[in-house]
Amino acid sequence: MCRLFGLSSAPLRTHATFWLLDAPDSLSRQSHRDPDGTGLGHFTADGTPRVDKAPIAAYRDRAFAEEARQEESATFIAHVRYASTGSLDVRNTHPFEQDGRLFAHNGVIEGLDRLDDHLGEDRSSVRGDTDSERFFALITRETRRHGGDVTAGIRQAAGWIAGNLPVFAMNLILVTPRELWALRYPDTHELYVLERPAGGQHGSRHLDHSGSHGRMRVHSSHLAEHPAVIVASERMDDNPRWRLLEPGELLHVGPELHVTHQIALPDPPAHRLTLDDLRPDAAASQKAA
Repeated sequence: MCRLFGLSSAPLRTHATFWLLDAPDSLSRQSHRDPDGTGLGHFTADGTPRVDKAPIAAYRDRAFAEEARQEESATFIAHVRYASTGSLDVRNTHPFEQDGRLFAHNGVIEGLDRLDDHLGEDRSSVRGDTDSERFFALITRETRRHGGDVTAGIRQAAGWIAGNLPVFAMNLILVTPRELWALRYPDTHELYVLERPAGGQHGSRHLDHSGSHGRMRVHSSHLAEHPAVIVASERMDDNPRWRLLEPGELLHVGPELHVTHQIALPDPPAHRLTLDDLRPDAAASQKAA
């Protein structure tokens, strides 16, 4: 299952170090599938998006993914990919960038020919083969149609897909230089949020989060003194304030860390898929890694 991670400390620009794959553990390497790609996105001081990503098709790619990356930004997005659609190519590796926004997705959407037809000329913004990038293109189009309102764009795009295409899951994180959105839909995969005060639950700790089985680690000494909001596919430390998003819940973290949420998709997908409905490679990508 793909791993999603998003962090906002807006308006503060935070120094953070990411290990998208931590050093391999022999037991986890034997009992869990290796990922197919990793990516990290952030923004420069002038708001320019930056993405550092690579597929994992050889040992040198895994070594690249294990290197520590220290960046400064008010928002971050990270993704560990287990491919369900599209080849192992940088074009298909998350996060994706459109209109100055960054996006990563966890799930499977089928009926891509129909989605392409619905996108029409906006299909031209899609560089790769994935359902995820097409989903993002639809969000981008609907955001433009709603005057730049990203919340409305996500609601409209996700609602159309939920009502018209076969869906297994479509959890997402989307970030701009000072804002973050997250959607969990339906209840297939988990997605958690942590509203972390300065210093965490004990009031004096650096942020030091680790995913399971060596899948992603994040460290920030700045967050010993500053608050942040974190969204992730799993609880990444023992803080009891992690909250599981409700199915259909759309979360927004504003420029001053003001958090709002709504049930954007109250109904299950019209054409809900199960693991048994998926191709073997897609089904394998959606299982816990």
